[in-house]
Amino acid sequence: MATIKDVAREAGVSIATVSRVVNNSPKAGKASIKAVRTAMKKLGYRPNVNARALVSKNSNTIGVLVSDISDPFFGALIKSVDQVAREHNKHLLIGNGYHDADSEREAIELLINSCRESLIIHAKALSAEELIGFAKEVPGLVLINRYIPEIADRCIAFDNFKGTYMATEFLINSGHQHIVYINSNHKIDDASERQAGYLQALKDYKLDCPAHYIAAADSNDQGGKSAMIELLSKNTDISAVVTYNDFMAAGALSALEESNISVPAQMSIVGFDNGLISRYVYPKLTTINYPIEMMAKQATELTLKLTKKEPYTPDTSIFSPTLVKRLSVQSI
Repeated sequence: MATIKDVAREAGVSIATVSRVVNNSPKAGKASIKAVRTAMKKLGYRPNVNARALVSKNSNTIGVLVSDISDPFFGALIKSVDQVAREHNKHLLIGNGYHDADSEREAIELLINSCRESLIIHAKALSAEELIGFAKEVPGLVLINRYIPEIADRCIAFDNFKGTYMATEFLINSGHQHIVYINSNHKIDDASERQAGYLQALKDYKLDCPAHYIAAADSNDQGGKSAMIELLSKNTDISAVVTYNDFMAAGALSALEESNISVPAQMSIVGFDNGLISRYVYPKLTTINYPIEMMAKQATELTLKLTKKEPYTPDTSIFSPTLVKRLSVQSI
C-alpha cells in the first residue's frame, strides 16, 4: 500500500507539500496540486481520514446519531442533514443508538473520534448530564428532538405534548367522547409527553380516561396491531383512536379491518409524524405533521455555525405540530 512518502517521491515534492494538497491548503500551488494528484492516482494512494482529522481537527465530516437507520423517520432526518452537508462539502458518518444508553454512548464516542467537531445527536436513553458533558467536549454538538435547558442553544426540539393534544382535541370536536390511546413502550420523553398531551385534552374537555383506554407496545405496525386488539378486547364503547406514530396507526388499521370495523364509519383514527405511510394506507391517515426535515436542516446549519464560532439565531428551536386532515376521521 502506497504511503505519503511514496507519493512525495513520485511527484517530486516534499511530504509537507503532499500534506498541503491532501488537506486542501491554499498554500499549495497549482503545479504541486497537479503533480501530487497525478501521483496519488497512479499509486492508488488514499489519505488516512483519521490522520487528517488529527492534523486539522476537522475531518470534513458531520457525525449523525439516530435511533434506528431502518426507520423511515430517521431516513428523512439523515437525508435532510446530507443535503445541507453537501452544500458545505461535508460528508456524513452515521451511528445507531437503538434507544439504549450503552449503544448511544458508544456511538457518540466513536463519532467524536472520527468527526471531532460537528455532531447531530438524536439520543433518548442517555441522561441529560451525560449529554451536557459531551456538549462541553464537542464545539458543534447539536441535539435534535430533545430539549435540555442547560444547553438550550444546542437543541432543536418538537412539541410532542401539543401534538397529541391537538389530535385528541380534533376528535373531541368531531363528536367523539370515548377515545383510546396507543403509545410506544419505549421509556423515552416522546412517549410520556405524547401521552400527557392526550390525557390533558380529555381532562380539559371533562372526558373520562379509564386505565383500559391506554395500551403500549413496540412503536411499529405489529405493535400498533397488538395494542389495537388489546383495546378492542377491553372496550365496547370506543369510537376513536390516537396513536403514537403512523406505523402504529397502520397496524391498528389492520386490526380493525380484521375485526370488520370500518374506518372511519365505525372507528376514527389519528396518527403522528405525517410519514410516507400515512398517505398510502386505506383510508388515508389523518395525522400530526412532524417537520423532521426542517428540523434536521436547521440542526445542520447550527452545528456548522458553532464549529466556526459564527452567530446563528434560528427562527425557533422548538417546532410546533400541525394537523393534516385526510380520510380516517368522521364526525359523529
